[in-house]
Amino acid sequence: MANETPLTRGFPSLSHLTREDVEDLLSDQAYFDAIFHSLPQVKDLYQAQAELGKANESIASDNLSLQSELYKLRSDTKVVFDEAKALEARWAELQREQRDLYQRYTPQFLLLRLRHATTAQDDLSEALASSFIRSGAQTNGKDVDDFVREFRDARKVYHKRAMWGDRWTAGEVHWNED
Repeated sequence: MANETPLTRGFPSLSHLTREDVEDLLSDQAYFDAIFHSLPQVKDLYQAQAELGKANESIASDNLSLQSELYKLRSDTKVVFDEAKALEARWAELQREQRDLYQRYTPQFLLLRLRHATTAQDDLSEALASSFIRSGAQTNGKDVDDFVREFRDARKVYHKRAMWGDRWTAGEVHWNED
């Protein structure tokens, strides 16, 4: 082909066109469109485009058929997620309550309660003695016996508590924390 041009090299199917045909092609849009759409490359391109369109329609159809199930799953997931969040908040609340409950049974808190109870018991026994003295320390044997028994019981509790507090302070009391 001695008559080869860049146009005919790129589009060999146009090599049969004369110079006049090419000039008409450039000046007449309808003729250009007719020739352009008859080119094998353009036909192949349109065919590929049509196949891609059909594939996209098929994918879109499949996606649409799954849409209601997807919305249901999304809704179910939201419900379960909200439940999980509520349970997580409840768990934190229960842990806080448990920590507060256990706080009352820690060795430090129990020692503090023992010390307060020891002081209260000492105050009680001193109040008994003061009351007995203020009442005039009646000589009636029954009143004295009642006072002695009550005072002795109160002091016994006081001394037991004081003894346990001293042992605890000396490190002789051990707690199992299981």
